[in-house]
Amino acid sequence: MSVSTHGLRVHRGPQAVRAAVELLSSMRFAIALLTIICIASIIGTVLKQHEPINNYINQFGPFWAEVFRAARLDSIYSAWWFLLILLFLVISTTLCIVRNTPRIVVELRTFKEDIRTQSLKAFGQRAQTQLGETPDMAANRIGQLLVSGGWKVKLQQREATGDGKTPAGWMVAARAGGAHKLGYIAAHSAIVLVCIGGLLDGDLVVRAQTWFNGKSVFTGGGMIADVPPQHRLSASNPTFRGNILVPEGGQGSVAILNQADGVLLQELPFSIELKKFIVDYYSTGMPKLFASEVVLHDRETGAQVPARIEVNHPASYKGVEIYQSSFDDGGSTVKLKAVPMAAAAKPFEVEGVIGGPSSEITNGKEKLTLEFAALRVINVENFADGGAMGSGADVRKVDLRHDIESRLGAANKTNKPKVLRNIGPSIGYKLRDAAGQAREYQNYMVPVDTGDGQPVFLLGMREKPEEPFRYLRVPADEQGSMDGFVRMRATLEDPAMRARAIERYIAKASDPQRPEMADQLRVSATRALALFAGSEPARADAAASAGGWQAIAEFMESNVPEAERERERAGAVLVRILNDVLYEVLNLSREGAGLAALPGDEKSQAFLTQAVIALSDAHFYPAPVAMMMTDFTQVQASVFQVARAPGKNVVYLGCLLLIVGIFAMLYVRERRLWVWLTPAGAAGDNTTETAATMAFSVNRKTIDSDREFEHLKHKLLALKKEEPASP
Repeated sequence: MSVSTHGLRVHRGPQAVRAAVELLSSMRFAIALLTIICIASIIGTVLKQHEPINNYINQFGPFWAEVFRAARLDSIYSAWWFLLILLFLVISTTLCIVRNTPRIVVELRTFKEDIRTQSLKAFGQRAQTQLGETPDMAANRIGQLLVSGGWKVKLQQREATGDGKTPAGWMVAARAGGAHKLGYIAAHSAIVLVCIGGLLDGDLVVRAQTWFNGKSVFTGGGMIADVPPQHRLSASNPTFRGNILVPEGGQGSVAILNQADGVLLQELPFSIELKKFIVDYYSTGMPKLFASEVVLHDRETGAQVPARIEVNHPASYKGVEIYQSSFDDGGSTVKLKAVPMAAAAKPFEVEGVIGGPSSEITNGKEKLTLEFAALRVINVENFADGGAMGSGADVRKVDLRHDIESRLGAANKTNKPKVLRNIGPSIGYKLRDAAGQAREYQNYMVPVDTGDGQPVFLLGMREKPEEPFRYLRVPADEQGSMDGFVRMRATLEDPAMRARAIERYIAKASDPQRPEMADQLRVSATRALALFAGSEPARADAAASAGGWQAIAEFMESNVPEAERERERAGAVLVRILNDVLYEVLNLSREGAGLAALPGDEKSQAFLTQAVIALSDAHFYPAPVAMMMTDFTQVQASVFQVARAPGKNVVYLGCLLLIVGIFAMLYVRERRLWVWLTPAGAAGDNTTETAATMAFSVNRKTIDSDREFEHLKHKLLALKKEEPASP
């Protein structure tokens, strides 16, 4: 039994190897791998790659975000399983080439001149005739004609067989279109080359250095210069692809290679100095052209090479391609002024650098961290009716960045022309509380006329990055500043000033002959103004509300009967009283600043209306202050993609071979021709006639092959072309 078992093992091993090789080199295995690669490529196209995990959580939820991260769907092209599939595809295609190339080479060298003469009768395209010349003369003539037509020919003289079944004669064997077989080798070799090039230009080499060369991914923060050497790749790294940000007037020589769990730093053999960044815009505000005037400083020789880098026009130095990827802020300095939005807040000024260190601010009882996020010098918005900045749009509820028509189908499109206008610079910042929660703000530097004639300052806020900004509209006074609104808000919060405003209103609105009506009016005005200022609760079972129109609505709901007419009538009276009193509050705030009272014209009424709306909404503004930009110094920066891609030329060669191979397999037909020539008379007769039998074979029969066969019959055997039968 042991011998038998041992014998089985001896034969089973080679059999398993042959089965594995057969599977790897089979067509079905290669097609399965290509199918998986195609599906993975579709996923990699639809799903944004190398995004922060928070972006996937916000878009798909925490469960699917973890699934994407675990399956490496957020970085498919560098995932281990994708690279493994490419490797298996290389092995499979290589085995297929190794197995079939010897047979193809043999077929290219052989003419199959030993074919049996009886086999020629089995061909579908064949012809027979008699020629008025000897077999040897006919064989040489036919061979020369075929050679002149691009065929490769071999002549074979055969002796008569001993059984007398096959007479002596000449066999003319010819072949053409051998490139069809070479196309098979070229196409399969192209797949191998493209996969090898992809593996070379992927991060397989970079990852191998973390496996075997002592390198590790960096997950911390801080300055690039402080990163330890174990997180840096040498300038001789054969392949990499990373990004580097260079501000105007600055230099950079270290690229950042994003990895799934951190970054690696790639040393460059040169440093990039950005002399000038050039950007031009379309009327829509989109960048039309951005380019960089740079100087490349060789770190070994000290040579300085000037270059201009544009989109789709990279620079190349020492085997490294430098692409213009995008642009960013390079550390612009901004000056901000805090505008109080709460009673305990005080104005102050602060300076900072975009992307630089944050500032700690204390305003009232709350301590916040101010982070300088973004500076936008150009903001082009649509001011047409229905656009994001149109007169019909509520800027407090509409995202300024997106026109609502762009979200609708073609059937909902309108033909209204867009009215595009640059509304000036804006500052983006974040206020982070002690718990680490941050809100994002975007405030415009200059007032904007949204279409109703009253310029307003736009103060944007959003809770989450995926949400659109919601805007508080603060009216600009006659000096184009927010001072008028700030003074009015401070006056409204002062109980003594509210009392003075109410007395002024009573003096104008009451009848001196009816003092009891003045007392009632004073009570109503005092209650309404206190509710609007947020110093009195709207309901008996609640603390002081936030104020504004919401407090007025809550008061009406809890104190006025539900009868529609009564509540509507009472509400209209209360709103009219409140507007008149707030007008007096506005004029008192102007008197305190040494300004004349506003006249009762439409312009003053427009300012008052917008100021009242802003005062009401300011109770819900989630920050004690609004940071308004007073000055800035812009510094541009270029984001370059630097890549050393040795596999690029390999891929180009593979693409060329693929084109040649597919063309050869589709448009080149492999043809073979045999002409058997034997004396027409009986053995021993002195005849000069020859019996000719011709057979034609093609790998893919088409109309052209039928025409070629007819042409060969006429040319070689002097047979007329067959006319098509008449209907």
